Amino acid sequence: MSEPFGRRTFVAGAAAAAFLAGAPGPAAQGAELVGGNLPDFHPALKDQLRFPLAWGTSPVRDFKSWRRTARSKVEEHLLVDRQDGTPYAPEFTAGPQGEGFTRESVTLSLTSYERVRGTVLTPHGTGPFPAVLLLHDHGAKFDIGKEKLVRPWYDDTRLASAQAWADKYFSGRFVGDELARRGYVVLCLDALGWGDRGPLTYDQQQALASNFYNLGSSLAGLMAREDARAAGFLAGLDRVDARRVAAVGFSMGAYRAWQTAALSDDIAAAASVCWMTGLKEMMVPGNNTLRGQSSYYMLHPGLPRFLDFPDVAGIAAPRPMLFFSGALDTLFPADGARVAHDKLRAVWRSRHAEERLHLKTWPDLGHVFVDRMQDEVFTWLDRVL
Repeated sequence: MSEPFGRRTFVAGAAAAAFLAGAPGPAAQGAELVGGNLPDFHPALKDQLRFPLAWGTSPVRDFKSWRRTARSKVEEHLLVDRQDGTPYAPEFTAGPQGEGFTRESVTLSLTSYERVRGTVLTPHGTGPFPAVLLLHDHGAKFDIGKEKLVRPWYDDTRLASAQAWADKYFSGRFVGDELARRGYVVLCLDALGWGDRGPLTYDQQQALASNFYNLGSSLAGLMAREDARAAGFLAGLDRVDARRVAAVGFSMGAYRAWQTAALSDDIAAAASVCWMTGLKEMMVPGNNTLRGQSSYYMLHPGLPRFLDFPDVAGIAAPRPMLFFSGALDTLFPADGARVAHDKLRAVWRSRHAEERLHLKTWPDLGHVFVDRMQDEVFTWLDRVL
């Protein structure tokens, strides 16, 4: 039975609390662990990762056949069944007018498990319009999700939190509102744990993810399935030109954007800001991923035995794709971005479509999506959609 929509609080169960209470502290950890919780034999494990299903390495030489094979392999590792037969059954609630666009809240079913709340912005004028599936970041900030990108009109507390987030990462802008003013329909939804589907706490992520695994499912797989379903919902709206739907995101939202483009043919283009790397280059002592917790939202068990991150993104080729990185971004080392960009470039070049791939490293920027980056993304979207 589906759980009714509503704001919830995640609470660690008694069993989980007992487990965490009994976890060994630093003094009890063996000497076999090196910086960042890596086993000392991690180089041997890395050497075993050859990504044999990557385009150019795979024995499948026909690109369309490779895309089907690679996508099937990714879906196999999501551990969450397709939800294509679940009716969206959307319920819209009108909000106040924006500057050049209308605001609505929407509640819909992305899976058969529960209802999800989001926001829809629609430009004034006569459609159908191009559209953007806007995917929020992680940031270990769970009180707001969709509100990070679309200015909330329904809660002053969330508005204050969202404005502070926008000031920190987005030059004070709400990216969704900017896109709507430029003529795009915008859909932004909460991922599990954020906003109306939370708030989760940082320390609860690992227990939540392990409980998904114990239930034969996956937290990251659920997010992937939901995002692909959201793309289908957006493309199916009467107000939207189904041929001109893009996915756009920053940080975890960037990961979600290229992943959705790989898994859904409803996405015609994707812009990913500050989340692309080679896996081996990311798995180094001191990297944030090695702390666990937030990494579970981007962890599909066993998939690295077949495909690297840029290999998955390459499933979307030869559609237009944009990848930005910051040279000062401590979360994604420069070596990792360089390796990933080289792999991506090789895929699009093999399709004689390198002009559709926009790769850029911003030498003076870190992990941000500031106004000048946004403006370049907006101009790119205007050109490719």
